[in-house]
Amino acid sequence: MTAPIRIYIADDHTIVRDGLAVMLQVHSDITVVGSGSDGRQAVKEIEQLHPDVVIMDIAMPNLNGIEAALLLRDVAPAVKTIMLSMYATKEHIFRALQAGARGYLLKNSAGSELVNAIRIVQSGQRYLSQKISDTVVDDYLLESRAAGPLDALSTREREVLQLVAEGHSSAQVAAMLSLSPKSIETYRSRLMQKIGVSDLPSLVKFSIHHGLISLE
Repeated sequence: MTAPIRIYIADDHTIVRDGLAVMLQVHSDITVVGSGSDGRQAVKEIEQLHPDVVIMDIAMPNLNGIEAALLLRDVAPAVKTIMLSMYATKEHIFRALQAGARGYLLKNSAGSELVNAIRIVQSGQRYLSQKISDTVVDDYLLESRAAGPLDALSTREREVLQLVAEGHSSAQVAAMLSLSPKSIETYRSRLMQKIGVSDLPSLVKFSIHHGLISLE
């Protein structure tokens, strides 16, 4: 008998995590082995639990889904990630796929589509939501994407950008990343220069526009 597909769910909404778990557990070939509310927690637990497939919300606090997927490529390369998102823009889809996601599903998709996506991704194939246009897919497969402003930032700078945009002080960010407040100020100054913003409101607006944080 084939072992069930082991699933980890990462989403900052408890009702979403619980709802997905209930929906998935009715399928005999799928079992949910864990869940987490932010990207940083998810990466730590995925390292320990070794799921086959991760259902990852793209917009989570502390560490968003795309940055979490990038970390998983290094610490858990065998794990297959399906990004769950409300965004259907080329930028979000491209960034998710470049981060290593094997699937991209819109949050308004039917539950049956998620189950299908899990099975397809586990088989080694890629799955993109039925609601994503063929044009977007073709652009990703056939064209090389021009570098965007986020591409100029290092992984650490993107982490600092998200945490600052979420409203954390330099001292709080320093504690979360085990760095000194002075280092955080340096990262903050450097990343603001790179993305071309000069104040906090502009930084927050930039982060929302590029999907690092959401308005939820």
